[in-house]
Amino acid sequence: MKKSLFFVRYCFVLLITNVVLAQAPKKIIIENSDFADVNQTETPDALLLVGNVRVNHDGIVMTCNKAYYFQKENYIKAFGNVQMVQGDTLFLNSKYAEYNGNAKKAYATGDAVMSSPDATLVTETINFDRNTQEAFYETPGTITNKDNTLQSNAGRYYVNQKKFQFLTAVTITNPTYVIKSNHLDYFSNSGHSYLFGPSTITSKSNYIYTEKGFYDTKKNLAHFLNKSYIKYDDRVIKGDSLYYDRNREFASATRNVKITDSINRGIIKGHYAEMYKKKDSVFVTKRAVAVNFVENDSVYIHGKKLMVTGKEGNRIIRAFNNVRFYKTDMSGKCDSIHSDSKIALTKMIGNPILWNGESQITGDIMHLIGNNTTQKLDSLKVLNNTFLVSKDTLGTGYNQVKGQNLYGKFFEGKLRDVDIIKNAEVIYYMRNDAKDLIGINKNVSSKINLLLEKNEIETITFFNQVDGDIYPEKDLPENARKLRGLVWRGEERIKSKDDIFPPEEDEDNELLAKAKKSEKALENVPMKIRKETLNYDKKKSPQNPKKGKVK
Repeated sequence: MKKSLFFVRYCFVLLITNVVLAQAPKKIIIENSDFADVNQTETPDALLLVGNVRVNHDGIVMTCNKAYYFQKENYIKAFGNVQMVQGDTLFLNSKYAEYNGNAKKAYATGDAVMSSPDATLVTETINFDRNTQEAFYETPGTITNKDNTLQSNAGRYYVNQKKFQFLTAVTITNPTYVIKSNHLDYFSNSGHSYLFGPSTITSKSNYIYTEKGFYDTKKNLAHFLNKSYIKYDDRVIKGDSLYYDRNREFASATRNVKITDSINRGIIKGHYAEMYKKKDSVFVTKRAVAVNFVENDSVYIHGKKLMVTGKEGNRIIRAFNNVRFYKTDMSGKCDSIHSDSKIALTKMIGNPILWNGESQITGDIMHLIGNNTTQKLDSLKVLNNTFLVSKDTLGTGYNQVKGQNLYGKFFEGKLRDVDIIKNAEVIYYMRNDAKDLIGINKNVSSKINLLLEKNEIETITFFNQVDGDIYPEKDLPENARKLRGLVWRGEERIKSKDDIFPPEEDEDNELLAKAKKSEKALENVPMKIRKETLNYDKKKSPQNPKKGKVK
């Protein structure tokens, strides 16, 4: 019994001893030195090592020309051609270094160079903590790898993650662009950069600003959030989320997208956009609207899809599906619009309708023609089945002009002179200066000319083959007061820039606005590290072949 109890105690003591020994700091081992000496006067308690010095400590190897080894402190000071090597992943060279074996911390200074398979750091002083596998420096440093050069006044390197982190001014220089930021995480193996806070990316082709972003310096792919925009020579694209492919010069934006054309004085908005710089093309959808500034006024064009193509002076705007537009004194609807800046021609295609003030104009084909010299709206052309209608200002009737074609001229942006050609018909409520009804003019002729003032008919002139009369109200029955084909669509009239959007797009816009508010709290949080960054060096394990059945 006593022997058994003794044996148990012995095992327990042995176990405790092994644990203590395991936790005790390992001693620095001297593997080589051409000369060794002890001088208690000059360097008390230190062993002097000179010539081809090589020491080892728990997986790190240090070589130098001369060293002082303090055995009690497990501490070493190294001089001349100092190099510390950790496996095959980290090399630290300097003129002078110190290494604490107990704390497992190193300090290197004097043209310090830290190298890994992916990057090289050159600075004056580097500190390395082997416990956390982190190196940091607070002296101006330059990091180089195959693709980029990074310069900063301070930084930290996480060995296991292969990540450099900078919390002060840092610059990444690439042959194509320059990145500047005050908070940047750079993964040397993948070339992935994570930007946080005011940051810029400058190149010959564009200028990028972001306050939260990701940039793949190898593939030239990027994703930006928080007040980000891309500025070209003539355009600026903004959005809550921006994707950018430098190789294709392609950018896409999501939510609250705004593209500003500084040369052509235009803005395009929506909740999704794509832009190809090389093709000079922009595609916008989801509450898309193009805003053009004309004659001290703004023209708003909406379609489910908007496309803008071509260089300055040769730009084409296309709008598709349920197109609506609004200008202060003019608005319209159609299936699609094609606007060519080179010939200053805007075609309203598919069931076009135009409201000029209170007047409604319809026809099979409708063209708005501008003047590139004056940059003003010049004329209107409506072909086939032309109808111009307005409500009588005081009564319940309609002023109507019908014919095959309409040709109108604008003066100072307002429709002033209108000709109705071929098979022209008129029903017009005539009133005196006191607004009393004089009679109802009902006429037909081969041509009618209208002069408008403040978007209302001022005078009517009939040409050739005039047939008709002015009827007292009581002598013209109700069924004779409407021309064949009259359809009044006043309830559809677009009266403001907000009316150009259909109800379903307004609802979607409200949902996006709510989502934006909920994401506000994340603006001050750095971007989450992507899986492709964390798994960059991980090799796919080969799949085991399926075993066949034994017969």
